[in-house]
Amino acid sequence: MVKVCVTGIGLISALGGSLEDSWQNLLAGKSGIRLHQPFPELKPLPLGLIAQQPSELTMLTQMVVASALQDAGLVPPLADCAVVIGSSRSYQASWERLARLMYEDAENLPASDLGNWLDILPHINAIAAARQIGASGIVLAPMAACATGIWSIAQAALLIQTGQCQRAIAGAVEAPITPLTLAGFQQMGALAKTGAYPFDLHREGLVLGEGAAVFVLESAELAKQRQAKVYGEILGFGLTNDAYHSNSPEPEGKSAIAAIKQCLERSCLTPNDIDYIHAHGTATQLNDQMESMVIERLFPQGVAVSSTKGSTGHTLGASGALGVAFSLMALKHQILPPCVGLQQPEFDLDIVTAARLSKIHQVLCLSFGFGGQNTAIAVAKS
Repeated sequence: MVKVCVTGIGLISALGGSLEDSWQNLLAGKSGIRLHQPFPELKPLPLGLIAQQPSELTMLTQMVVASALQDAGLVPPLADCAVVIGSSRSYQASWERLARLMYEDAENLPASDLGNWLDILPHINAIAAARQIGASGIVLAPMAACATGIWSIAQAALLIQTGQCQRAIAGAVEAPITPLTLAGFQQMGALAKTGAYPFDLHREGLVLGEGAAVFVLESAELAKQRQAKVYGEILGFGLTNDAYHSNSPEPEGKSAIAAIKQCLERSCLTPNDIDYIHAHGTATQLNDQMESMVIERLFPQGVAVSSTKGSTGHTLGASGALGVAFSLMALKHQILPPCVGLQQPEFDLDIVTAARLSKIHQVLCLSFGFGGQNTAIAVAKS
């Protein structure tokens, strides 16, 4: 099997405008979550905004892709590079603006406002990234709710493993702070009132955040040939679906367990081989309960666990990609990142409450999305 290495990472989050800034702030136990009121019709809410106002998807994608290429020491055009960039919400903000214009005055809506609708179709973001780097090969735009980020990386790794390309740029970008998204989550009772506290006894719910994480993946052969620095290796992944409910996880976690077992088997690992689990940890009642039960059932007591959503907010489709980026940084620096926001743990897990040095060889990163999407990916030191 072809080894797949990560040779570049671009990351932008509410914690910082770069991978290094986000990582340092995370280790310091800081949070990018603040009280904001981006829309006058909605009350102030805790949000993980990158700037003072909601980000724009196209610009966020351009910036994170450029960061990943720079980090990998690559210069466009990269004609033979595959592109796998997903998003859960994609251009929803643009569609909401268009809908509002049409609702307010459909008869006098200028043709120019409708003229760009082809540029805001859900998959166009991946195509825009391909244009940006001059890629003329495979372009994929996965969309699997909050499992999108890991799914994108898994698909790109599979393209390299099966010899369809030697290099891919993969990840997810999310700019989900829109009136409809906030109203929808509020209507469900899923939004926190003060902040995100994953695995805490007094957790309130999720905090929406913006973010993007994109990786340069290369075959080990190509990475060696150009003497690239390597963050780590993608060992394997598992992808399953609950086939249970639109927004509640299956209570027994059967499908989530199946995804983790698939991932471990494909990675030639056992539960005892995992040194750290980057949990999905949304700080909602149902997710944290199900995820804790699954970890307790599958892994030996004492495996280190943390969720970084108390720092970045829940970046929906990008959250798994951010998790993989932080997992690779944990491998590189041999430091476990903390579960920011946790005061009183509800579950019997070894949750990392402050950054700590540790011997880390293999890491498991988990994501669970609406519709019962379950993903797990294993990364290791090369």
